[in-house]
Order: sequence, then C-alpha cells, then structure tokens
Amino acid sequence: MLFNENKILSTCRRAGASKKTAHQILKKVRSKIYQGILTRDIYKYVLQAISEEKDAKGLHQRYRLKEAIMKLGPNGFAFENYVGNILGHYGHEIKGIRSKVKGKCSLHEIDLVAISNKKKFMIECKHNSTPGGFIGLKVALYTHARFLDTTPLFDGEVIVCNAKVSQNAKKYAKCIGQEIFSWRYPPKKSLEKIIEDYKLYPVTILNLNSNELERFSRNHIMVAKDLLKIKKGTLVKLTGLSMRRINNLSKLTEQIIDKKTI
Repeated sequence: MLFNENKILSTCRRAGASKKTAHQILKKVRSKIYQGILTRDIYKYVLQAISEEKDAKGLHQRYRLKEAIMKLGPNGFAFENYVGNILGHYGHEIKGIRSKVKGKCSLHEIDLVAISNKKKFMIECKHNSTPGGFIGLKVALYTHARFLDTTPLFDGEVIVCNAKVSQNAKKYAKCIGQEIFSWRYPPKKSLEKIIEDYKLYPVTILNLNSNELERFSRNHIMVAKDLLKIKKGTLVKLTGLSMRRINNLSKLTEQIIDKKTI
C-alpha cells in the first residue's frame, strides 16, 4: 500500500495530539516503513509510537476509535444500542430498539425508532466488524423500500454505519432525501466527528472483554463517559464487575474524555 503521512498526522491531531507530537509520532513510524507494508502494521507502529509519549494513555485509546467501534459486534445488537445512546445524547428520544412494525405489505424489524422535533425517524444500523468494508447502494435501496412500505408511520429514514459509503449510495440517498451518517461522511457531521466533538466514545474503547461488553450492553451503558455519571456501587450491581475493575475503567474514561492536547 501507499504510505499516507497526512492521514497519520490528521488522525493523531483529531485524537488530541499537538502538531509537534503528531510529527514526532510520524517520524518514528516513517523510520519503520518498508516496501509492501500492510495497513495493520502501520497502525501497530503508530500505536507503539503513541505509547512512547508521556501522559498519552488517553491519546492512545482515542486513536483506536475505529477499532473500538468495530468491536461492537459481531451480531450488531451492541452497535444498535450504542447508536441509540448517541442519538439520546444528541437530543433524540429513542422510542424503540429492534421494533416490529407492520407495513402495508410486510412486517419489518426496525433497528431504532427515534423522535426529534416532533418527527419520527426509522433508523437502519449497519455494523462492520472488519477493516475495509463499505455500504453500497443495496442498503440504501432496501432501507427506502421499508420506509415506503411503512408510510405514513415515519417522517424520515436514516442509515447509521461505521463503514464508508459508496458514491452510488450517497447519490441515491441525496436524491430521495435519505440521511446517512457514516465513517467520514458527511464531512462535517460524520459518525466519528459526532463522537469526537461530543466525546461519545463507545465503552469498547476501554479494552472490555466480550463478557464485560455483554453486561454493559444488557444495561444499555454504551457510551464510556456515562460510567462517570453512575455511582460506582450501582455499576458494580448492574454489571457484576469488581469495584477495582470499575475504578480502573472510570480512571481510563477520565483520561480519554479529558482531551488535552499533548
């Protein structure tokens, strides 16, 4: 693959690195680049370089945002719960998760039903658990078909995904008035920009194992900073985790959301 220096710099800067630190990280990574290097190896070298910076634990975890979101799977339920949490923080009222909705011709399972400004939206959540995936025209087409079949129950249709979206899907969505929030799209309101701007990092950014994720998901605690709003004793009761583990997760959460430039 081609080594993209600007991508590393911009991602480090978005994660909270100063311009100086970002260039120091790039310099270390550049010294290890070789012909035919794989993307996953570049990623590994970046994380290693970040870990060598002083007081960079929060930066290290924030840089892993895309990886953390990919861990909200594989069945997608955790991702749907997470998107519901994001929308709740974003001012939407979630009225249903995986709701059965009867249309004119068929029964549909709608991932999320949300209300905003007195309008009701059907939301299709598409989770990708492997690097390089994308959402194509097919998803936009069948989401719109569901919307048409359930009219007039909904005022709008939305696709939220953690992958990139094809140009055909974007063009079609724009033509029919379908909203899409995905990785890097739309540029000023993409999924990761909303997460970074409002510090809505998923709990998977805390290095949870699959059992811990299931416990948090079961209690609809999917945004990391929500751990700081709930009493630790309550978290112990809800999740069954030890107080020591909850204390460690809370400390790491504070480091992640306290996005000081280093």
